Amino acid sequence: MEASSSNRNTYEMEIRKEDEVQKEPKPKPLLASGKIFYKPGVIEEETDETSVFDSSVVESPMLGFSASGLLRHSIHPVSSLHRIPTYSSSIGQSTIYRVDSCRNRSHRHGASRRTRRRAILKNGECNIVKSRIQQRRLRFLQDMFTTLVDAQWRWTLLVFTLSFILSWLGFALIWWLIAFTHGDLEPDHLPPMQESSNWKPCVFNIYDFTSCFLFSIETQHTIGYGSRTTTEECPEAIFIMCLQSIVGVMIQAFMVGIVFAKMTRPKHRTQTLLFSKHAVICQRDGELSLMFRVGDLRKSHIIGASVRAQLIRSRTTKEGEVLSHYQTELELNADGCDSNLFFIWPITMVHKINASSPFYGVSAADVLQERFEIVVVLEGTIESTGQTTQARSSYTTSEIMWGHRFVPLVTYNRERQGYEVDYSKFDETTQVDTPLCSAKELDEFYGSQADHRSIESAEPMVLKLPERPKEPKTPEPKAVQKNGDFTVTL
Repeated sequence: MEASSSNRNTYEMEIRKEDEVQKEPKPKPLLASGKIFYKPGVIEEETDETSVFDSSVVESPMLGFSASGLLRHSIHPVSSLHRIPTYSSSIGQSTIYRVDSCRNRSHRHGASRRTRRRAILKNGECNIVKSRIQQRRLRFLQDMFTTLVDAQWRWTLLVFTLSFILSWLGFALIWWLIAFTHGDLEPDHLPPMQESSNWKPCVFNIYDFTSCFLFSIETQHTIGYGSRTTTEECPEAIFIMCLQSIVGVMIQAFMVGIVFAKMTRPKHRTQTLLFSKHAVICQRDGELSLMFRVGDLRKSHIIGASVRAQLIRSRTTKEGEVLSHYQTELELNADGCDSNLFFIWPITMVHKINASSPFYGVSAADVLQERFEIVVVLEGTIESTGQTTQARSSYTTSEIMWGHRFVPLVTYNRERQGYEVDYSKFDETTQVDTPLCSAKELDEFYGSQADHRSIESAEPMVLKLPERPKEPKTPEPKAVQKNGDFTVTL
C-alpha cells in the first residue's frame, strides 16, 4: 500500500510539473534574419518556429519588439542613431511575420497579396457603384445632353442614327397622310394621269410611301433634287415643310454638338498625364517625406497645373462615431514651391511628414496593419483648347515603397541641344537607407540625443568678474633729521 501511494504521489508530481511547463509563457518568435523586407507585392508568413532569430540581429534603437511579437519602435536616448538598410522594401511590399495569426490567415509562402479596396482606380476612374436611385431614368433623361456625352460610343452613335431615321420616317408618314387625304394617291390622280385629269396635287411626283420618305429626306436636309416640290394647293403641306426644316436643323445641331463634345472631352487629355506607379517614403533634408511623381507626355503644356492629395481612411470621433471614409488634405510642395507647378518636365511632389501630417505617428510596421488610400488629383487648363482637365490616381499601402527614392530622368542632350526626359525611368526607384520608425519617434530621438549631449557637456560654471587695473602705489613720505631739522623726502 505504501509503495502504491508513493508511486501515485510521484505520478501526480510529474503531472503537475508538466502542467507548469505548459503554462509557462513560451518566448515569442522574433523576425527572421533578412526577412524584414521581401520582393514587391509579396507577403510571406511561416507557421513553423524555425524562422526565428536571436535578438542580436537588430542593433538599431529604431526597432524593437512588442509583447505580441510585432515590430515596435523604442527610443533609447543614450544610443546613437543607426540607419537600417531597407533593401527592396516598401510598406506594402515588406514582410512582417505574425506567428500567432498565421493559423487564421490563408497566406502561404510566396503567395501574392490581395489587392486592397480602392475608391479611385489607377486609370483615374472612380470605383463607385450607385444603387437605389429614385426616378433614375427620369433624372437622366432630363439631362439628355450630358447623358449622351457620358455614354459609351456605341450608344451615342445608336442615338445619333435613330434620331435621323425616326425623324425621316415620322415626317414621311405625315406627308403620306396629306397626300392620302387630298386624294393624290388615287389611280386617276397619280403623276402619269395628272395632266389628262387636270389634277393638282399637294406635292409633285408622289406615288406611294417610298416617294413620301424620299421627299422627307430632301426637305429635312435641303437637298433639293427638283423632281418633288410642294404646291400652293395644300396649306398644311406648306406648314409641315417649314416645321420639318426647323426640326431637322435642331436635330443636326444637337447631335453634332454631342459628338463634338464627346470627341473633345478633356478626359482624353488625361491619357497623356502620368502618375508614378508607386509612392516612396524616404528622408529629404532630414525629414521623412512621402513622394510621388507626375509627368506630361505632350508638348502642349498644362497651364496653371496644381496637384492635390487626400488621405482616405477610417476615423473615430470623440463621441464614438466611426467615419469609414474620412478625407484629410495632405500638404504638397515641389522643389521648394507650392502645389502650383511650372509643368515642363516630370516633377516629384513631396509631402513632408511633420507634426501637422496625419502620417506623423505612423511607422513602416504600423502602415502594414492599417488600411488607407491616398488620392492624388492633377488639375489645369489645356493650352491648345483652353478647357480644364483633371487627372486622378491613387496609392494604397501596397503601392507605397518605404526606403526608396526616384531616379533622376532629366538630362541635357548635347546633340539635340536641349533637355531630354527619359520616360523609361519614370517609375524607376533606387534603394536608400531609411529609419523604419515614425517621424514622431525620429524627432523624439533627435531631441533626446541633443538633451543628452547637453547634459554631458555641462560643467560647473564659475562667475569671474574682470579684474580692475592696479593703481600705482604712492610712496610713503620719509622723515630724515639733519642737524636738528626735519626734512621730508619722497
